[in-house]
Amino acid sequence: MQLPTFEDVLAAAERIRPHIHRTPVMTSSAIDEMAGASLFFKCENLQKVGAFKIRGATNAVFALDDESAARGVVTHSSGNHAAALALAARKRGIPARVVMPRTAPSVKVKAVEGYGAEITFCEPVSEAREAACAEIAERTGSVVIPPFDHPHVIAGQGTAALELHDEYPDLDCVITPCGGGGLLSGTALAYETLAPATKVMGAEPLAANTATRSLTNGAPVAAGNPTTVCDGLRTSLGQLTYRIVERAVSDVFAIDEGDVICSMRLVWERMKLIIEASCAVALAAVLKNPDRFADRRVGIVLTGGNVDLDRLPWVV
Repeated sequence: MQLPTFEDVLAAAERIRPHIHRTPVMTSSAIDEMAGASLFFKCENLQKVGAFKIRGATNAVFALDDESAARGVVTHSSGNHAAALALAARKRGIPARVVMPRTAPSVKVKAVEGYGAEITFCEPVSEAREAACAEIAERTGSVVIPPFDHPHVIAGQGTAALELHDEYPDLDCVITPCGGGGLLSGTALAYETLAPATKVMGAEPLAANTATRSLTNGAPVAAGNPTTVCDGLRTSLGQLTYRIVERAVSDVFAIDEGDVICSMRLVWERMKLIIEASCAVALAAVLKNPDRFADRRVGIVLTGGNVDLDRLPWVV
């Protein structure tokens, strides 16, 4: 597959506009004071399906020709991409089949079921997810829409950056969480053309620091089955996302679990926003590296708000 381009991000924005929310950008003077910087939170936790993933999934589904779409779509995902693909497929009136790890949060499983997708559960490792997805695709003829390593998915995720730049064009840097790298690479694609001086950065849990290790290694490394509260960031960079991240992302920060949880709770308490732990890793990166962000204008993408309220990470 060819790498997507900035023009693909613009095309995605037009394609998905009728089907998504333009999410707000919010600020917090209290958190700014703690960070010593001006922070601008792009609230994708308020997006349809509660996550930015609806952008890439919708772009991929509506970019299919009618013959391909009629066969349905299939993916593997721990939750947010699964729900996004299920909703996008329902909007287009085609079947959706989803492979989810048996450890996926119940709130995300219920969402996928609610959007009408057929779920197959598997062991919580990338190899099991990919094998089950490939078997379903071969058996049913469904089109595989991967959760991140796909040109239309990457381009769709980059549309959040278009909106952020449109509202705040003078940011010094933008930081997003990084798992498979779809959002991070899409954001980098957008800012390469829109604002080349704006640094694009990623953040990941130290317990699943596959992006950091991939960049050191010179190629994507396998995620395995890491244990982290950031359930949406347990994957590794793909072939496409790695190439964009390597080229266009200036830094990737690896963050301790405790710092992620503290940042998640901080947003809940100070901004009254429900965010997932996977979102909080980006704010934690800013708070733990004050010298890197002091007096800077920083965009932070809050990627999702699908939280199991019976299993909050700060409750023992």
